[in-house]
Amino acid sequence: MDKVQLAVDYLLTHKFLFSLLIFLLVVGVRRFTLGQIRGDHAFVSDEQRKWMSRTKNGSFIALVLLLFILWQSEISQFALSVTAIAVAIVVASKEIILCFTGSIQRASSRSFRIGDWIEVGTICGEVIEHNMMATVLQEIDLHHGQYHFTGKTATLPNSMFFTFPVKNLNFMKRYVYHNFNIVVKEFVNLYPLVAPLEQKIEEHCHYFSEVARRYNVMIEKHAGVDLPGAEPHIHISSTPTAEQNVHFMIFCPTDKAVHLEQLIRRDFMLMYEQAFLTQKARTPQPASETGLSH
Repeated sequence: MDKVQLAVDYLLTHKFLFSLLIFLLVVGVRRFTLGQIRGDHAFVSDEQRKWMSRTKNGSFIALVLLLFILWQSEISQFALSVTAIAVAIVVASKEIILCFTGSIQRASSRSFRIGDWIEVGTICGEVIEHNMMATVLQEIDLHHGQYHFTGKTATLPNSMFFTFPVKNLNFMKRYVYHNFNIVVKEFVNLYPLVAPLEQKIEEHCHYFSEVARRYNVMIEKHAGVDLPGAEPHIHISSTPTAEQNVHFMIFCPTDKAVHLEQLIRRDFMLMYEQAFLTQKARTPQPASETGLSH
């Protein structure tokens, strides 16, 4: 007991050494716990990411509390000595304070959690970690009509939550309203193609149409709004340069969206070719256009 008491007194006397030991202990426990959670899996599940985030946040909070208790007397003396420059410290640490309050705002509003798809400003991605200072995203290429990971990791300071709106895109992980356009240069009547195109789209989507309808109804109930529905939508409009813009919107599995877009584009081009280009090629040209003279 005397040796233990001597060791404790020595560590309390040499607080820098004691702080180093506490830091190494917390880091060691943190690394061991993270290793146990991750295991030998090549890919980390959402549940594992949640526990890894909790472990990192918990170890950080424990380290700060232990160091604060150890250095409490010195911190109190320092706080009294810097009262005169407290305003300057607040101004200098404005961004840090915003990060902390942004974290509190995120936790209180429950705007997202680990595994959700979110959009902050121009950045879209899946949340893989969040702590008191920052939120880490795996970037997703949504702005180019794609739904795959880019391989880039974005670290957002929590202060951004006061500057940019946070959009929760979690429903898009399974099904998405996929929109795309086809521009037709010549001004022709495209409305006879709408019905056969809708039939073709339904043929491409028949294997998931029932699930899509149920999922669409579930989103409507959760959001409390009337959504466009799970059936395909085709709209034709004209551009200021007298071109026709054919807009398609389909409700489909996120991982099938790009493939279905390519199938629909192929069907439209085949129908357009059969309806207009082939007919135009068969129509005899006037002499003035063919270069013939009487």
